[in-house]
Amino acid sequence: MLTSSRRTVLKTLGIMGGAIAFSPNVLLSATGRKKEKLGVALVGLGYYSTDLLAPALQQTKYCYLAGIVTGTPSKAEAWKAKYNIPDKNIYNYETIGDIANNPDIDVIYIVLPPSMHAEYVIKAAGTGKHVWCEKPMAVTAEECKSMIDACNKNKVKLAIGYRLQHEPNTKEYRRIVQNNLLGKVKKLNCAAGYYETRTNHWKQKKEMGGGVMPDMGVYAIQGARLGTNMEPVSVISAKASTTRPDIYKNGLDETMVAQLEFPGGVMADIKATFGENVNFLDITCDKGVIKMAPYSAYNGVKGSSALGEINHPYDVPWQQANQMDDDALSIIQNKPMLVPGEEGLRDVRIFQAIYASAASGKPVSLV
Repeated sequence: MLTSSRRTVLKTLGIMGGAIAFSPNVLLSATGRKKEKLGVALVGLGYYSTDLLAPALQQTKYCYLAGIVTGTPSKAEAWKAKYNIPDKNIYNYETIGDIANNPDIDVIYIVLPPSMHAEYVIKAAGTGKHVWCEKPMAVTAEECKSMIDACNKNKVKLAIGYRLQHEPNTKEYRRIVQNNLLGKVKKLNCAAGYYETRTNHWKQKKEMGGGVMPDMGVYAIQGARLGTNMEPVSVISAKASTTRPDIYKNGLDETMVAQLEFPGGVMADIKATFGENVNFLDITCDKGVIKMAPYSAYNGVKGSSALGEINHPYDVPWQQANQMDDDALSIIQNKPMLVPGEEGLRDVRIFQAIYASAASGKPVSLV
């Protein structure tokens, strides 16, 4: 039975009288007030954080830029001035664990090279804060599993930054496939790539998770998986190549082509490349073809089918803002994340199998 003082506290917080249910769905601040926005700390202030995530966090409804983690003091000063970030919310890689004691920060977003994802997701989970991680989730499936385990152990949510799964044009072609509106999928072809001019980025360094498959390859794998609405059962074949061996050294893949087999004998031909600008997804169904081009860009995603045009326009960085708002709302409402760690794990397993097939020249089973 509630004491009179306890009733008074709950009434003050709006919990009694049906205003707010007293449940894990309500995220409370240190003062006991319901939080309308989650504070996000970005870990790693490279291009993606600087040009896309930080601007997107100025547009979000359910989260905001609360803090940063960087190993570069000059970046810390610049971001502090630009975004009015208090000193107490600025961390480096040695002090990231101190975020555990900061009530301003609810989510830690890992935006680092892939080889660092596992280490810092596990550290972030240890603070008791929820964790978002950029794709690829990690370099190996084993790392992905350790990240999922760490988040489960610390009872925090984990989401992978697959912006397209939150995106309306992607949702529309998925709706057509999921509901068999054009019949069953018969085959699929997709390609994702651009001409990468950088020569000394993590993408050109194997030890940092470089190569095309962890980057653009994930988009091609996602296109195949989402476009068929199935999981592949095997990698039939794969071939890695480069036209710039001075940059993509020791067999590092600048381009990868592969064929994936899905249940029912459905085949998907995929291509990922840093050597040319290419971006399309063709899904051949019994009653017509869904054509998306581009299908994985930051804006301008559009397509068509026998059912009509698929075109829901928006401006950069709406995708990133929408993704973070969706994920923040899932936390606030205590609902499952749209793109949990298990989704990132699936793609890493597949690109590891593609690498194995390319190395052996043989098919590799995924079941």
